[in-house]
Amino acid sequence: MRLSARVDYALRAVIELATSGGAPITAERIARAQEIPPKFCESILLQLRRGGIVFAQRGPEGGYWLARTADQITLVDVIEVIDGPLGSPRSPGGDAPLGAAAALAQVWSAVEESERHILTQVTIAHVVSGPLPEAVIRYNPAVV
Repeated sequence: MRLSARVDYALRAVIELATSGGAPITAERIARAQEIPPKFCESILLQLRRGGIVFAQRGPEGGYWLARTADQITLVDVIEVIDGPLGSPRSPGGDAPLGAAAALAQVWSAVEESERHILTQVTIAHVVSGPLPEAVIRYNPAVV
């Protein structure tokens, strides 16, 4: 799985908001804390607002905050707001493997399913405070 820089920055911005205790944080502060280019951060936060992940308020007391609690926002929620639905690890439009390679279709399907399972199990709260869910530990025992 490859995540775009946009998704990486979006996840980092949401995690930064999750540590704010619910108080609004400016885009500038998020960008500085997570080393995200400021204009890029603004654009990502706007997309997250439109996707229902964050709320925004203008003015001197303004900023961004999570629209739901951190334990109600999964990694896949953020990923899909930014990049759209998760796709297959196979390149789109590619021909199905044939002959001796036909079993690859099952491998790609299993990869896609395990990826989706992990990303729907891990919430922003897990990332902020741990521990990670069993779904992650099962695939990577080194995380324990």
